[in-house]
Amino acid sequence: MGEAPVQQKISIAKYHDLILAGTAITDPEMTELIDSYVLKHPHGLAYHLSAWQKAVAAAYGFKGFCLTAGTRGCIRGILPLVHIHLPLMPGTLVSMPYCDAAGPLADTPEIEQDLISRALDLAHTLHIPAVSIRSARPMAGLAPETTVNPGKVRMLLPLPDSADTLMKGLKAKVRSQAKKPFRDGLTVQIGGRKLLDAFYPLFAENMRDLGSPVHAREWIRQILLQFKNRAVLFIVRMPDRTPAAGGILLCHPCMVSVPWASSLRRFNRWNPNMMLYWAFLKFAADHHFPMFDFGRSTPGEGTYSFKKQWGAKPSPLHWADFKPAPGYTNHPLQPIPQTTRSGVSGKREKAESLIMKMPVSVSKVFGTMTRKYISL
Repeated sequence: MGEAPVQQKISIAKYHDLILAGTAITDPEMTELIDSYVLKHPHGLAYHLSAWQKAVAAAYGFKGFCLTAGTRGCIRGILPLVHIHLPLMPGTLVSMPYCDAAGPLADTPEIEQDLISRALDLAHTLHIPAVSIRSARPMAGLAPETTVNPGKVRMLLPLPDSADTLMKGLKAKVRSQAKKPFRDGLTVQIGGRKLLDAFYPLFAENMRDLGSPVHAREWIRQILLQFKNRAVLFIVRMPDRTPAAGGILLCHPCMVSVPWASSLRRFNRWNPNMMLYWAFLKFAADHHFPMFDFGRSTPGEGTYSFKKQWGAKPSPLHWADFKPAPGYTNHPLQPIPQTTRSGVSGKREKAESLIMKMPVSVSKVFGTMTRKYISL
């Protein structure tokens, strides 16, 4: 798993001239140092790795930055960022787009706070009017109650050292539902890019059924390409080999994350989704990953209950939005107050209804044109 970064008091003044702003994805030596730091950090996630920024740039053309604290040969903190924007619009500097959480990683709270401040200075310099930081933890220099997401949580499950132990700890009903698809002749295939042709059509259909614009096929291809063996693709097949469910795992030594999982509604009575998630968990436990991240959910909704039945517990997400201004490094950080919205907006309901009525071929085109501009 690697050792945690050295926890020691470091003068921030020493680091002011060592904060680097630039495209981390264009410097192989720096990228290697950043990834090594992320893989050793106890709060690191797969979304912090340079592969995520590389995939964004290659698939969607958005520029990535990585602020780092330390010297070229010794990283003490990082903050990855991507500039998401409509054509000819200023947009937002996000850490990170298309995922639940990334945000700053640092050896000390002081360095973490300085990285956030520097991100605001960078946005001001580039005339980007907004910065959005999404973290799995409270952020240094900010009161936790000002950043905790009021409506979403991550669902996390500590893993035992084997899948057999995990299975024995599940409730009888969950064990039965996980085993039944095997008895019915369904199978699981595990691989990488070669399974993309099986995964993407069912992913696109499921997103259509949910009323959500689907990511471009190239985005999924780039994730599998850039993450290499840290990305694992699973396909659940019916007895006649028809793909019924599928999903992707991204692996960090401290955490396995599920950015996307889909199952087709017409196969629900065969429980392919239960089989898929058991395959996820078995893989993670047998490969000795300590924690499984089911992804974000809204408490009380169906996906929350589905994840909870496996033993997952809610963990707060900390998201903060800022309006950059000059000289932020000399002032306390002030996030924009969050607002709690109940239900789904009328515009969103109409958009979802429209997408649900589209043929899948049309929803794919619509998603390819629009999804990259939606940073969540």
